[in-house]
Amino acid sequence: MSSAAAIEHATKHAQLIELLQAHGAQAIMLSTPASLAWFLGGARTHVSLGAPPIARVLVHADGCELATSVSEAQRLQNEELNALDQINIHVTGWYESLDDVGSWFGQAAAWEILDESEIESELRALRTSLSAVEIERYRQLCQDTAAVMTDVLSVVSSADSEFSVAAKLSAGAMELGGEVLVALVSSAARAGYRHPLPKGVPLGRKAMAVLCVRRHGLIANLTRWVRFEPATEQEISGESDILGVEAEILSGICAGTMLGDLLPRIQQAYPAHGFDELEWTRHHQGGIAGYSGRDPRLAPGATDRFQFNQAFTFNPSAQRDGLTFKVEDTMLLAESGAIEVLSVDPRWPAIMVNGLPRPQVLQR
Repeated sequence: MSSAAAIEHATKHAQLIELLQAHGAQAIMLSTPASLAWFLGGARTHVSLGAPPIARVLVHADGCELATSVSEAQRLQNEELNALDQINIHVTGWYESLDDVGSWFGQAAAWEILDESEIESELRALRTSLSAVEIERYRQLCQDTAAVMTDVLSVVSSADSEFSVAAKLSAGAMELGGEVLVALVSSAARAGYRHPLPKGVPLGRKAMAVLCVRRHGLIANLTRWVRFEPATEQEISGESDILGVEAEILSGICAGTMLGDLLPRIQQAYPAHGFDELEWTRHHQGGIAGYSGRDPRLAPGATDRFQFNQAFTFNPSAQRDGLTFKVEDTMLLAESGAIEVLSVDPRWPAIMVNGLPRPQVLQR
């Protein structure tokens, strides 16, 4: 195991042990995709993206125990665990429950074991405070994903179908080692849908593409638009105004701020920029990012606080004059307090808004 991987693992183990001690427990069971990927340095603990993880990790003061089925153990050890020799692997039958700790690690049968749900907010705070190596992984993933958007949308035509564009975006992301969690494409005819699962409809005069791509456990989120005819005044106005809404949101982000405290700012931003005051109710607005698409999503009463070295993705969207507008990128609150746009490709047309490069519609 590399020294960097060893340090990363030891640091996260120590953080969890401190958490256990604060709760007076003897172990914690990690069972969600986000926590497993975080603790295991980005290991892939799935077979089907739509199924639960194929491993459980029990973390305790003396080490870590990983349980998985006989069909997965060798692959995990050889290809996913980065030679983490501090982790003891327990092999179960494919028909046995990984959640039955006593059956595969009898020593823990009488322990008080914390479930993730019992320490959800504290675990999230650890998971979303990114180390330098995690930030570099994330930055590269976001740049790669943005480049895939540029590569594909720079060559598609108005006659191409949503299916075709989604396939090309997904293929580009997978070629770079990514797992495509979301690939949305809306043609001009379907622009009213906030989550347009692709269909066989031609793009028409203007189209939106959304990609959420996971690699090393981290998830990049971004939205881009392409237009094949001259822009109308209503389009130009709306595209500028949605960036104004986003700028209002970003101006309220600083370390220590409670996530839910942004909601009044968002509620005021839409009408201040000429959109209906209820737009914030028609689509989720984003939230903290990292090992989950939103970790957590902004909602009324959300108490998670922004931290330095934490990523976030906000995605204001609105409709006006029969048109839809949206902006979305993955960003980082740096240790300096500055915001860095991670999902940026210098080839994509951008405009500076409050010192940040914000994407414009690609005019073809």
